[in-house]
Formats: sequence, structure tokens, C-alpha cells
Amino acid sequence: MPKDTSIKDTPRRFSVENLTCGSCVARAETALAAVPGVISAQVNLATRRADLVTGEGFDATALAGAMDKAGYPVHPIDGKALRVSVANMTCGGCSSRAEKALNALPEVLEAQVNLALKRADLRLADGADWARVTAAMDTAGYPVALIDAPETSDGPTPDEDAAPLWRALILAAILTLPVVVLEMGGHLIPAFHHWQMATFGTFPLHLAQFLLTTAVLAGPGRVFFRLGVPALLKGAPEMNSLVVLGTSAAWAWSTLVTFAPGAVPDTGRFVYFEAAAVIVTLILMGRWLEGRARGQAGAAIRSLMALRPDTALRIEGGADREVPLADLRRGDLIRLKPGGRIAVDGEVTEGETYIDEAMLTGEPVPVAKRPGDLVTAGTVNGTGTLVYRATAVGSDTVLARIVAMVEDAQATRLPVQSLINRVTAIFVPVVLVIALLASGAWLIWGPDPAKALVIGVSVLIIACPCAMGLATPVSILAGTGRAAELGILFRKGDALQNLSKVDLVAFDKTGTLTEGKPRVTAIDVTRDCDEATILALAAGAEAASEHPLARAVLAEAEARGITPAKVTGFEARTGAGVVAMIDGETLRLGSHAFLAAEGVAVPATAPSPATQVHVARGALYLGYLSLSDPLKPDALRAVADLKARGIEVALCPAMPRGRCRPSRQSLASARRLPAFRPLTNANRLPPGGPRGGASPSWGTG
Repeated sequence: MPKDTSIKDTPRRFSVENLTCGSCVARAETALAAVPGVISAQVNLATRRADLVTGEGFDATALAGAMDKAGYPVHPIDGKALRVSVANMTCGGCSSRAEKALNALPEVLEAQVNLALKRADLRLADGADWARVTAAMDTAGYPVALIDAPETSDGPTPDEDAAPLWRALILAAILTLPVVVLEMGGHLIPAFHHWQMATFGTFPLHLAQFLLTTAVLAGPGRVFFRLGVPALLKGAPEMNSLVVLGTSAAWAWSTLVTFAPGAVPDTGRFVYFEAAAVIVTLILMGRWLEGRARGQAGAAIRSLMALRPDTALRIEGGADREVPLADLRRGDLIRLKPGGRIAVDGEVTEGETYIDEAMLTGEPVPVAKRPGDLVTAGTVNGTGTLVYRATAVGSDTVLARIVAMVEDAQATRLPVQSLINRVTAIFVPVVLVIALLASGAWLIWGPDPAKALVIGVSVLIIACPCAMGLATPVSILAGTGRAAELGILFRKGDALQNLSKVDLVAFDKTGTLTEGKPRVTAIDVTRDCDEATILALAAGAEAASEHPLARAVLAEAEARGITPAKVTGFEARTGAGVVAMIDGETLRLGSHAFLAAEGVAVPATAPSPATQVHVARGALYLGYLSLSDPLKPDALRAVADLKARGIEVALCPAMPRGRCRPSRQSLASARRLPAFRPLTNANRLPPGGPRGGASPSWGTG
């Protein structure tokens, strides 16, 4: 057992008294939010718990006094937060029982089990004996084991759960198909039934079905018996138990009919081998889909974690030393080489470069960084070299918080899932009671009492597929997993369920509605130049540049068959433009302000959503190139489809540097903000959007 348990960073948690309804929750949240130092408060009626995000000025004593006065006393939930894996969970009833078993332990202050990810988040009392917890859960039939914290866990791999289930499914399907054909083929094609009877007879056909179905139950289906039988013996039946009862009843009855038909009334001499085999195969298919979806959802975590380098160059005593990320501390000086990924959040102290922050902001254009600017872990350096001071490490970095947020969103129980878990917790006992009542009623009042057993078995067979316990977690994981493949991450788990209520979709233009790759859309020249000449000069100067706008200029020159001019002495002015020499003259490219500061007389240009790269040779102004980010081919159709569904569509305003998304207030008042322009007609979507692909490096004209 590891000596060091993995601690999960969570908000401050308090138990809340006197909560009896939704109005109580609203009043308690209002009272909590009014306490100085409380940034946000969320109260859960079911768990009688409040999660607080606090900042400077927070005083727990003041909080207690304010909540006593409001009538909802609070008490801090201390202890150690752990994340553990939970074995043997296959349905909503399992997760409900596992959660009850954990919460019943005196060592556990609170526990929340997630069936889809097969894990639980616990808070243990200080000094709790972990060995007692594991022993108790072993006895309950749901063994637990510590797993890594969110910042170090990559989640399940796509094949970790799905591969063995796929093999079991294929084997079960191969064995089941002949059983279905032999038994049901005759019902579909009467001639086939007559041919079977004339060729083989009843007993050989039933014997073949017996052998194949027995192989299905003893092979791929043994997992249900391994988990369901112990649960039955403990008096706590769950979905696996219901599968065991239904398939065993069908198999046992059919076996009796096959080998001792005289013991069964004439009206009941039917076999149900195909029902037992098909049930096992279908449920294995559902669990394989669940395992595959779980792996796809975990891929979102792995792709985010892949953005973080394994080591960093820490400056120690004037020399660079490569150290693991775990050894970095706040205040360390770190050197970043060209093309490297930033290891931790920090502040630039030396050097200038461009940083690709697309993973964080979605912007395709790298951002100029100078001393004093902030850099974020996971972003990519250009061709320059930087030295930066670590300001956040480990779980405090923006990337680690994003990973934790995504993982928590995947682990969050949706309201519908809580409802399903409550239903499945009583589903198995109810089905057993119904089967007994149906069998007893037929025995007493039925026209053929001998069929009472058949009636009871039929109820068990029909109730076997645990769609309720399986469909919800599979749909949740399939939704979040597919969204992750498309680059959409859910910040909160219940956001997926609430998507059906969305009436406004706000797009961030760059890389969403647009291609995220700027290109030259227009060239404006003076009488002293032509388009071919200015493009050749611009391409020659940009040939040594790392900037995406430079690549756009070079691509345009190549498309037109224009050879870049040969220049010397290339010099990049970070965030402004470039300077080079051609035939003894200075060639300048960059923003309007850059050329004006260099003494070039730049005429005023009309406002444009596109980025304008101005060009001057010596003191002579030659013109400018307009670059913008074109729309994706399917952007207009996507907007039109949303509007056809009655959903309002809008474009987000340009966010200030350092802000990745609009505030809640701006989203709430979107229809009243001039900058947040609703799209009244898909065909009126502006080519450049509100930002027009403007470069934070060149600036706009």
C-alpha cells in the first residue's frame, strides 16, 4: 500500500443544517455568498453540504456566525480527500450500494461514487484507518484501491476496459448465433422448421442448443455469476444477480425440457436457450460500449496531460540543470529553448519570443512575449529563448486546473443519473417480488397451474437487460467522449443534460467558425509599386520569420508563382514587425504604428476587420497586404442549422488579453451588448468576424 495517499484539491466543504427543500437551498446559498471572502457557494440538498470557493478576507468564524443567524448552521468537513477505484460495479444499483457502504463507515465523512469512471471521491476523517476501509469494502463486494490524483492520472486507456469485453462479446456472439438460428429460424420460415424436424429431430436440436448456451454462460457469461451469486448470498441482489436468475432459470427450465420432458406438462415443453444466450450477449455488448466510451472520455485527459513536458531546465548557480517537473518550486528560474513547451506558469524575466497559446485561447496567431509578460504551462515557444520565473507549479497551474476541471466534470453525477440510481437500487427486489406474485397468481387462478413456473421464469427473463442502469452512464460517457474528440470539454457534468434547454449559442470566431489559418485576401499598393513587387518584397522579408502571418504571405507568393526577393540582415521586432536589407535599402514590414515610428509617412487607411501588414522600402511607402481568417466551408450551414432549430446565434466580443471567455455577466446580457452581435441571417456572417483575424502581434491598420 502506498505510504502517501493522493490528495485531491477541493473547495472548502461544510455540512449545512436545516435544509428541507429547494427554497432552503436558495436561501442558504444567498447567505453564504454574502459572507466576506466567499467567492462562490454551491449547496447540495441531497448531501446537506456546501462547497465554497473562498478568497482573501475569508473568516470561518464569521461564516459560522452569519449562517447561525440565517438559520442554516454550518460545520466544516475536515479530513483527507482521496480518489479511489471501485471494483465490481456494473450497474446503477452497484454504484448505489457501493456508495451506501462507503458512507456507512465511520472512517468516511462523505463519499460519492461514479459508475461510469468506476471510482469514488472520499473524504476520510483525520487519523482514519485505511486498512479498515478496504477490508469493509472487500466484505461488501466492492474492493477499493487508491489511485493517482487528478493532476497525475491519465484516465483509462481506450483498450483497458474495452479489449477484454470485446473478446468476450465476439465469443458470446459466435456461440449465440447458431442457437438463435436453430430456435427462431423455424418461426420465421416454417419450411426451415419442418426440415430441421425431419432431418435431426427434437432432441438433437435441443442438445445442440444446450451445449452452445452452456458454453456462453460458463465462458463469456461467467462474469455475471462471479459478481451476482455472492450478492444474492449476501441478501443484496443487484443487476448481475438478476441476470444470473433470469438466465439460470431459462437454462434450467430448458435443460429439464431437453433431458426429462416427461417431468414437464405438454403445454410447457418449450426451450428458452436462445433467451439466456442472447441476454448475456446483449449485456456484454452494452458493457463493451460503456468500456469503449470510458476510454474515449479518458482520452481527453490524456491529450491535455500530453501538453505538459516531463522535464524543465532550471537555472541553478548560473548553470542549466534538467529536472523533473515535480522538483520545480515557485520562484525557480527556468530557461525555455526554441520550440519547447512551457513547463509551469510563470513570468518572463529575460528574452523575447512568440508563444503559441492556441491550446488555451484557440487563437492561431502566436503572442509576443517580453520581460514582465505571463506564460502558461503547455503553451509552445517559437524560435526565441526565454528565461521565466515560476509563479505556479503542480496542481496550481492553469493546465492542471483545466485537467482537474475536465475530470471532475466527467465524474459529476447528473440529476437524471441520481434518479436512475435510486430506481435501480430497488429494481431487482421489485422484479423478484413481481416474478413470485405472477407465478403464485397463475398457480392459484391460472387455467393451467402447471405453467406457473413458466410465468415466473418469463418475468425474470424479460427483466434481465439492465437498460436503466447501463443506458445513462453509457450515454453520458459517449456524449462527453465524442465532444472531447471534437475539442469540446464540459466544465460541469450537468451541462450535458442541460444542452437540450439551450436557446443561445455564442461562438468564439477564431478556429471555430473560421479556419484558424490567416491568408492574404487583398493587396493595396501605391503608384510606386505593383502587387507582384510588393508581394515579392514581403515574402523575401518574411522568409525567415516564424509568424503565421509570414507563412500566409509566403503561401500567397507561392500560389501566384512569385519568387521571394533576396534580402539580408533579417531582424524581427517582437510585436511590431520585421526589418531587413535589400540592395542597400531598409525594408520594413509591420503595423501602421511600427512604420510610422520608423519615420515612414504612412497614409491613413480605411477601418477594416482584416489585419494590415504595411510595407516600406527605405522611406518610400509601397502599400499593404490585408490578411484575414476565412470562414470554414461549413460555417454558414452550421449557423443556418442552429437558427432553423430556433436557437439564437451570436459572436463573442474580442476578449482582453488574458481572458479566455466572456464573463457570466456578458453572456447573461448578450442580447443587449452591441459587441455581442446576434446573427440574424447566416448569410450575413462577416468574413472576418468582429475581430477579423486581427493579429495581436502586428496589430491592425
